[in-house]
Amino acid sequence: MGLLAVLLPAVTACVSPEPPTPKVVAPPRPAVAAPASPQPTAASAAVQAHFARVQGELLSLGLLRSDGGGRDTPFNERQLAENFIRIALYDEYLRSANGPIQRQTASRLRRWEEPVRVNLRFGAAVPAAQRATDTARIRSYLARLSRITGHPISLSEAAPNFTIHIVTEDERRTLGPTLSAALPGLSQSEITGVTQMPLSTYCLVYALSDGMSGRYTRAVAVIRAEHPDLLRLSCLHEEIAQGLGLANDSPRARPSVFNDDEEFALLTRHDELLLQMLYSPELRPGMTEAEAKPIVQDLARRLIGGES
Repeated sequence: MGLLAVLLPAVTACVSPEPPTPKVVAPPRPAVAAPASPQPTAASAAVQAHFARVQGELLSLGLLRSDGGGRDTPFNERQLAENFIRIALYDEYLRSANGPIQRQTASRLRRWEEPVRVNLRFGAAVPAAQRATDTARIRSYLARLSRITGHPISLSEAAPNFTIHIVTEDERRTLGPTLSAALPGLSQSEITGVTQMPLSTYCLVYALSDGMSGRYTRAVAVIRAEHPDLLRLSCLHEEIAQGLGLANDSPRARPSVFNDDEEFALLTRHDELLLQMLYSPELRPGMTEAEAKPIVQDLARRLIGGES
């Protein structure tokens, strides 16, 4: 989905209740009209129209499925293990002086060891109704991810370490200083890749690890507010999951959101198993493919066997 997950080098009360105060009856206040929804700029309106067409075309082709897969998308333990290796232990992009280059490169296993505290930052131009919808959907999705992984993942304003920016075209263009402060390891070309994001990139996520340990410490995702509902939710599903450590895509992964063919819009049962494996105590951050492979194969065999 034109996303980006990059490994960057390393560059937490109890309040007593107050006594009740006397009740004061105030005179009725005049009714105040609700603020009007912000009007999109010409640039934002053009992007919105573009992605409405994109979603319509994908749906007309039977893509952006939300059924999680079924009898038409079987997979076995060998495929599950191979997909895990490719998605969790390889990178989709190679960093360079001129920005990320799309090239599959071997990496190490990465995941969060500390609780994931997600903070939502909506642009001022994002309508209130859309903010409420996205917040509810993200809260529900994070609870699902926490159940799958057994790892604490939730919305939190207290010391957040995973920030999701849902912004319009004009607002994204001003994110440079914010991104530099959040992820000091980003190069100027990588920041430009966000502020001048081409239409071919739907959304992206950057994650910061602690040196070569494979332990994620911070992440930032950027989602286009102009996306229609399903496409926007699809971006959220994929980017958050990739920001947990499934950083790559594979054309062989099916049914999966970790595949650029756009067949599936939302996290599938296959993807749930990948996340379950990623956060298994039998694996550890920093593992190479050679170290992780026999454990992954055993996990896949047990997981698939448990479903049969």
